[in-house]
Amino acid sequence: MKPAPTTAARPAAILAIILVSYFMILLDNSVIFTALPSLQADLQLTAGELSWIQDAYTLVFGGLLLLGARAGDLLGRRRVFVFGLVMFSLASLLIGLAPEGWWAIAGRAIQGVGAAIVAPASLSLLTASFPEGRERTRAVALYGATAGIGASLGLVIGGALAHWISWRAGFFVNVPIGAAMIALAPRFLPETGRARGRFDMLGALSATLGVGALVFGIINTADAGWTAPVTVAAVSAGVVLLIMFVLIERRAAQPIMPLRLFASRRRTGAYVARFLYLGAMIGFFFFTTQYLQEVLGFDPLQAGVGFLPMTAVNFAVAMGIPRLARRLPGSIPLLAGILLTLAGMFWLSRAGVDSGYWTGLALPMVLIGAGQGLAFAPLTSFGIVGAPSSDAGAASGLVNTFHQIGTCLGLGVAVAAAATVPAGGPAAAHLSAQVSVALTTGSILLLLALAVAAVLILPADLAARRTRTPRTALPAREAEPAR
Repeated sequence: MKPAPTTAARPAAILAIILVSYFMILLDNSVIFTALPSLQADLQLTAGELSWIQDAYTLVFGGLLLLGARAGDLLGRRRVFVFGLVMFSLASLLIGLAPEGWWAIAGRAIQGVGAAIVAPASLSLLTASFPEGRERTRAVALYGATAGIGASLGLVIGGALAHWISWRAGFFVNVPIGAAMIALAPRFLPETGRARGRFDMLGALSATLGVGALVFGIINTADAGWTAPVTVAAVSAGVVLLIMFVLIERRAAQPIMPLRLFASRRRTGAYVARFLYLGAMIGFFFFTTQYLQEVLGFDPLQAGVGFLPMTAVNFAVAMGIPRLARRLPGSIPLLAGILLTLAGMFWLSRAGVDSGYWTGLALPMVLIGAGQGLAFAPLTSFGIVGAPSSDAGAASGLVNTFHQIGTCLGLGVAVAAAATVPAGGPAAAHLSAQVSVALTTGSILLLLALAVAAVLILPADLAARRTRTPRTALPAREAEPAR
């Protein structure tokens, strides 16, 4: 594979194309939440069909991420990036035109394929376009900010479009944006070339089926619970296939997921912490949206706007990360960010039927937004730090894989925890109790993420900072074991 360039020819254009494309796929992971009631009424969907509007996207996205990442390494990252954008944009058009539920579900699955290609390719293109140092620190910080802001802003945009126009507008808007990125990408993005070697078919098959089965089993818990035969069978099959995948990767000459990526404590810590952090955040979005509409009586637009305090603070704090990275080890903002998110999540879990919006939700959201702004960029940069250019796609795929599986598992855990609340009493009081239990569970996940960051990332980051040169903005590359 061609070596990474020392400087980006058009850095602003390259960064804009990558971030807009990544933002678009993240937006559609959450834009649907506040639009679900109007979508259900328009297409006359059952509760099960409605859940698959989101689950079809999540299942395919999570299952194909490692495959999409390796395809970029072997076929050229810009080439597969553009192909992914074409798939995602066409699928968005199909969903917007959907006359029936099955059409929309199929479109969401195709969107998931496109997203599984674009997400890892966008991050690996970013690392290939910007050299280690100040430029990459800033680029990764903006990429991390996009990851944090995309989910919360999706709720705002989805609610506004569903209220003023139609739920379909949330998908139609992707078409002109996607078309513009498809036209601009070949002009500005560098092609990384193709890696030599064979495609790891056994690894790709076991990874895709294993992650897909695991995600399906987790999704199934929302309706059937953790002890249902289908859930147990799917999760068990997923675990067995993933164990087989690891054994295959140990022996593969050209693995789809090089196990040497886990030799770094910082990378491993970043993957696990991201998994736990996103597991907490998806429960926050899912249950807080319901609380705003069914307890406080907000309409979809008001519910979306209700997340603005978090979104605004998130963006403001994330913009300061590049300056912090020049003064502090990246692990310090990461730990502070997880701690702030934990404080906001626990505070929000105390909200009840009599809580007001400003003190019960807005102020905790400010803490969560500040925490996201601090945490996402370091979680991203530590997930790719030290990875050689030949493994950039695999490292990027792992970042996004742990992100996606974390959201799946986190939602399953949150829903299962909320289901433990006994039925009875007023509907608002019952939902409020469920929200409290779900967000308390999220707080536990954040506490675990904090422990992982403190044990795995902080010591290794401080040690690397002591040995690197003063001019290097990102942590020095860690030694890789011999192949």
